[in-house]
Amino acid sequence: MNFTRRYWLQSGGALIAGGVAPGAAFAQATKAPAIGPEMRALSEYMAGAAARALPPEIVEQAKFHILDTFGAIISGRDLASGQAALRYLPAFAGKGDRTIIATKLTASALDAALANGVMAHGDETDDSHEGSRTHPGASVVPATLAAGEQFGVDGERFLRAVTLGYDVGTRVVMAMGGASYSYMSHKSSHAIGGTFGSAAAASCAAGLDARQMRWMLDYTAQQSSGIASWQRDTDHIEKAFVFAGMPARNGIMSALLVKAGWNGVDDVFSGADNFFMAYAPDADAKALIDRLGERYEIARTDIKRWTVGSPIQGPLDGVDNIRKKRPFEADEVAKVVVRMAPESAGVVDNRDIPDISLQHMVAVMLLDKTASFHAAHDVERMKDAAVLAQRAKVELARDETLRPFLPVRVAIVEITLKDGTKLSDRVEAVRGTVRNPMTRPEVIDKVRDLIAPVLGADRSARLIDAVFALEKVADVRNLRELLQA
Repeated sequence: MNFTRRYWLQSGGALIAGGVAPGAAFAQATKAPAIGPEMRALSEYMAGAAARALPPEIVEQAKFHILDTFGAIISGRDLASGQAALRYLPAFAGKGDRTIIATKLTASALDAALANGVMAHGDETDDSHEGSRTHPGASVVPATLAAGEQFGVDGERFLRAVTLGYDVGTRVVMAMGGASYSYMSHKSSHAIGGTFGSAAAASCAAGLDARQMRWMLDYTAQQSSGIASWQRDTDHIEKAFVFAGMPARNGIMSALLVKAGWNGVDDVFSGADNFFMAYAPDADAKALIDRLGERYEIARTDIKRWTVGSPIQGPLDGVDNIRKKRPFEADEVAKVVVRMAPESAGVVDNRDIPDISLQHMVAVMLLDKTASFHAAHDVERMKDAAVLAQRAKVELARDETLRPFLPVRVAIVEITLKDGTKLSDRVEAVRGTVRNPMTRPEVIDKVRDLIAPVLGADRSARLIDAVFALEKVADVRNLRELLQA
């Protein structure tokens, strides 16, 4: 074994000079540190999640997010990233009988989680969590489904595992600094939160005990990855991998390794070379367990009304709100100014992808008086003369006064009509957010529009009913008939 100078300095190599044998020095250097209070509380909570009843209102929210994610996966099948996932499966995926949603394909648990995750974030349909700047459902639900099928869990345990995934993944990122960490670092909070959330959910399905949960978190820390270069992705394929496919796959890998008997470091969040030291030295480990079991992050996760990027939700709401108060036609509009915090504006400013281009989607909203899933994914329409004429009217202003409200993406929409009329709306609570939540009928309507074109009306209705009756599902593998096209 080759010992570096750094190793000897950090591990007590000087003990050799004092007469301590190399083997004894190595034993002292590698002795497991005490488990910190945060890790102990977190791992014990995770180990008990499978048997812990959830409040009824949290069960309802879990169903909303599971259904919404199924909708994102099914509608994402035919998008560029979804098709990329489906090309990968027959060529390289491991053999297995885990469900690939919206297809007749099956694969190993790892590759099913990967493919379903990539389809879940095939566009901007999936949910998002402001406090951590993550998209929990797109990775947590695919990982839980794959693990749930692997171990034959029932619907109630599936609900609890998904809820745990939302709680753990978001808290890890919030401990690191939350949305500000995402904006200020070059790392992807989306991938970090998704990986830890997926691992927690899959481990709940796998039935790991508290010590195994600690080892699982160690392997998850080793697999936590993702950098912000996804912002340069033009086809939403790399972004789907970073946000959802990779985290779902890596998370379930951590759970399966420990389930297979692997051990690991007992507390990767404290001690020498710990996760926070490597990724966020100013992290607050106490945030890992802040109101754990009292505050459920799944209830603090937004469901998108519009199938576009999160920063565009508010502006579209603003146009819609103005039009409801004072109807107008697109040809009456002289100018539209959208004011957003600089960080939010930078994500959606004149992007090449329709559903994350603010100027394009506002133009579509002016013309169509809505923003449908089809319109948000019609690339050819970005060249349409009528759309380009409206797009030329749209100005995106990076407003420094809105920065203090982040991670809440406050948007101001100002519309000037050709007759000089000035209309405006300030959106502080986007529809679908915690401050302005969607109702069960609204969630169902959104999902039905996403899945009926793929599954058909009858199967879509039965899938929706099954999700809202998950407590009665004896084995989540029974959902396959409804999920596959």
